[in-house]
Amino acid sequence: MAANPRHLILNLLLGSDSQALTARDAVVSCALFGVRESSTRVALARLAVTGLVETAGRGAYRLGPHAKELAAYVANWRDAEQRLCEWNGAWIAVHVGALGRRDRVALRARERALQLLGLAEFERGLHIRPANLVGGAAAVRERLHSLGLEDGAAVFVAQEFDAAHERCARTLWDGRELTRRDRETKRRLDAWLARSGTLAPEVAAREAYVLGNDAIRELVFDPLLPAPLVDAAARSAFVAAVVRFDAAGHAVWRRFLDTHSSDQPTSRARPALQTLEATP
Repeated sequence: MAANPRHLILNLLLGSDSQALTARDAVVSCALFGVRESSTRVALARLAVTGLVETAGRGAYRLGPHAKELAAYVANWRDAEQRLCEWNGAWIAVHVGALGRRDRVALRARERALQLLGLAEFERGLHIRPANLVGGAAAVRERLHSLGLEDGAAVFVAQEFDAAHERCARTLWDGRELTRRDRETKRRLDAWLARSGTLAPEVAAREAYVLGNDAIRELVFDPLLPAPLVDAAARSAFVAAVVRFDAAGHAVWRRFLDTHSSDQPTSRARPALQTLEATP
């Protein structure tokens, strides 16, 4: 079954370091995943209509106004751990109980923003996360609003829970599973890097996309919990592995596109991840 060309195109642009993407490169890249040229060109046109992409000269595209805020957040995945500080036991809380749920677009943006900032529902309408992000509630508030959370949400610091509520708060995330996933994904990335030199260019490009897409997506949606809720050292090792893999993936895709594109393309990057249109 062919991949979704809309996702592939957005991924190419997310991984392009703000460079434009030619229609020819989009066609060649999507063909690697079984997408016909006509389907790719239709997808480009539809993305332009929605504002997720816009033209950047003849036959070239870049991210559009409706994608730039989220794309800017996603692009900072390499710096995820630099946004962390020591946890003093307090919690960042976001109350959305007064916000409506009928506007599906607003609801989807709200839920995605909360998830990207690692917030979990503590009680109905109340989401929390450990207060271990640099800038505290003010920075979280700003990031949430930039990602689509409505202004009516209350963002504040909560602390001094009683013992029962404290225990409940600490079980909102499966820390063991998060750590296991970090270690397992790192193992897969390292194994691929060890054998990537033996792969045909098409196989290497396809596998780099699939593995890199999953790994970066995992990192972008990581709640960035502090110890002792997760193994912070395992997460750091995972981040380092993704950075190494990303560099190798860029090289693989540059070689692939140089070999298969007859035009002089402006984009030479490995696709990134399916974050602009979907949450996990």
